[in-house]
Amino acid sequence: MAQSPSTLINKAVDYILGRNTLIGIASFMLLIISGYATWHGMRDFIVGVATTQTSAPGMSISNDVLVILVVCALTFLMWLMLRETFGAQRHFRERLVTFPLYCFLAMWSIGFGYGFWWSLISGEEATRTGLAGLQEDARDAASVIAARLDAVRGQLDSVVSWSDTQMTREETSGGSCGTASGAGRGPLYNARRGVRDSVTTLRNGMTRSWLEPVQADIENLRQAAAQFDGGTVEERQRAFEARASEIRGRARNIAARSNQLGRSTAGEMRALASTVAIAPNQPGFSCYDPTLAQRLRAAAEQAEQPAELKLREAVFNEGPAGVANAVKNLWKNIGAYSSGLLTYIFTAGNSGSFGRTDGGEPITGRDLIALLATIGIDLGLLALAIVNPPREPPSIRPSGQLTRQINDAIQTAIDRAKEAGADREWVRRHFVHHNKRSYFVIPNLYSCNPDDKNEAARGVAINQLAGVLSDLKLINWPDPPMKIGKFRVPGSKSELDILKEEESHESTTDLTDIRLKWAKEHNFSDEETQKYVAKHPVRNHGLFSKAERALQIAGWSDKARSDLEIFRIVEIDGLTPLLMVLNDTSDGATAAKPNGTQT
Repeated sequence: MAQSPSTLINKAVDYILGRNTLIGIASFMLLIISGYATWHGMRDFIVGVATTQTSAPGMSISNDVLVILVVCALTFLMWLMLRETFGAQRHFRERLVTFPLYCFLAMWSIGFGYGFWWSLISGEEATRTGLAGLQEDARDAASVIAARLDAVRGQLDSVVSWSDTQMTREETSGGSCGTASGAGRGPLYNARRGVRDSVTTLRNGMTRSWLEPVQADIENLRQAAAQFDGGTVEERQRAFEARASEIRGRARNIAARSNQLGRSTAGEMRALASTVAIAPNQPGFSCYDPTLAQRLRAAAEQAEQPAELKLREAVFNEGPAGVANAVKNLWKNIGAYSSGLLTYIFTAGNSGSFGRTDGGEPITGRDLIALLATIGIDLGLLALAIVNPPREPPSIRPSGQLTRQINDAIQTAIDRAKEAGADREWVRRHFVHHNKRSYFVIPNLYSCNPDDKNEAARGVAINQLAGVLSDLKLINWPDPPMKIGKFRVPGSKSELDILKEEESHESTTDLTDIRLKWAKEHNFSDEETQKYVAKHPVRNHGLFSKAERALQIAGWSDKARSDLEIFRIVEIDGLTPLLMVLNDTSDGATAAKPNGTQT
């Protein structure tokens, strides 16, 4: 059993520092991480919101200091509210205030902390993904435009083929222009050939001025690289914005050129369709071909359809700009992020989709990991506060004004009976405790001996002290019997009646019966039994017995002790301000020594 030296170094410093110390260190570390992430997120959010698209100026030192002070104060307040919520012997109404305040501050911490963690975990990838998505949308839009151009060219090829066929018919058999004609190359054949040449010229012009330039632009857009270089965050942001602007510009140029040339080509097609739509014997008739007119109008409608660009928003998500975007997205899509986080947790991250934001962007696993990182810190603080809450109740003391009033009343009573040997300790002897309550006991002033000047002076002083304490609502007369209106409830008793009944009972701690039984079981002789067992059973000594003995200790005469008054001491928040002040001399209360000198 030899365990020294020093009990094996206090059991290895309470098994390496001890539970409370380790929990305290863990809480401190989590607070440091939470405060740093919140500060970084708030600072970057302010910078990111104020940043222009070409520069990212840093904050001034004074603003940095202000943000640090605000974050430290609010983080400390969050931790304090958490401890007060789960601390021992806190009132429910206090917890109703502290816990919602903790939740609010925790949401504030989570919001800005999420911005920091998201920028750290997903910022660079989100930037590349956003630019790649923009480039992909631009390429898709260009591909749609190219497909429309191919369709228009196909329709024009069909028109050219039809026109060639009809021209051959007019040459071989005639009758292709809506009126009777013979074979050969007459006026109608020449008109038909003019129509064929106009359609061919229209197709060739579309190919040279519309199709080939747009296809070249589309090819250049497809070959545009999505990578951007730059050492610092500011340089990368400038390169990103330049690249995004270039991609948008090229896509818009393609769409604008396509729309403009499409409208021009459609106008030429409709003009030619109007020419071949003039019936015979009508002014302007040259060659009537309603089928060709219909095909030209269909090609015109296809050509003039505008190209619609749907380009997703590509934003730079590194550094302060990324933090600002993450914080704004989180609060704007808090419902989507919450449901996505639950899905992520219950599927262990194996779900293929975690929802989308209001803007249609998918919520990825990296987004939810960043949210878990910042929520985990606050959950850790919550768990540690629940596991190891403050064990001590809050310190409750009477107000300064009430303390002065009690001290003045006590000192006045002492001064009036100072010649009779009264001091602060003498006042303390009039307080007794009984059955979970404290009482102030004094002799009835009428029973004090008027011939004894000392007892008379003490009687008047203690009686007046009781009056002042009653006015201050620090002591109460015991409860009367229960009444309904003016009528006493049958069977109800006053508090004093109940206390008197206690005096008539046997003592529950008297060992007389137990000793008699023991003596009988062990065959004690009568002489041994009389020595072992008390002669008389002990009566229960209740409050009145204690009060009488307290007055005896305080030096009152037999007659004064035979008629006493009992006051119940009022409790406030589970404490008795009167006893706290009476027993506390550290607040400057003047206590009198037995000989009357002041301390």
